[in-house]
Amino acid sequence: MSAKHTIAMGKYTLNINGKNISIEADEKMPLLWVIREIIGLTGTKYGCGIAQCGACTVLLNGNPIRSCSIPASSVAGQPITTIEGLSPDNSHPVQKAWIDEQVPQCGYCQSGQILAAAALLQKHPHPTDDDINMAMQGNLCRCGCYTRIRKAIKTAAASAKPASTLN
Repeated sequence: MSAKHTIAMGKYTLNINGKNISIEADEKMPLLWVIREIIGLTGTKYGCGIAQCGACTVLLNGNPIRSCSIPASSVAGQPITTIEGLSPDNSHPVQKAWIDEQVPQCGYCQSGQILAAAALLQKHPHPTDDDINMAMQGNLCRCGCYTRIRKAIKTAAASAKPASTLN
């Protein structure tokens, strides 16, 4: 006996990186797959699929969320920032610091790490080590680049203009 799966298609508008994008998709489809497969922005990565690794992190209303576990339909109309929307030319202070400190090794987790760091600096422009630990604890790095990540966050904090870390 096979289980019957009903797809509830819906039309809704997402605000991705400041642009309203109308889509039609299964209302249960995770935001990650809408971003990657329907909208075509592939900077947000699939890691674990159970909201544990942070590779799929995007910002929702400026707060980091795991896009693999939240239905896209549930965030319709709310501002979502992906790694592509942080800055058009890698000029965001966190992106600059990531480059300056040579953070990535394999790079797979980096878009989620960068977005989590940007959200942290928006709330805590000069974070303590404890602030960094709390904000970044759910973002896993397979290569163990945590020391470089911390250094880059501190570099970004030192170079960023106050209250401008997401703009």
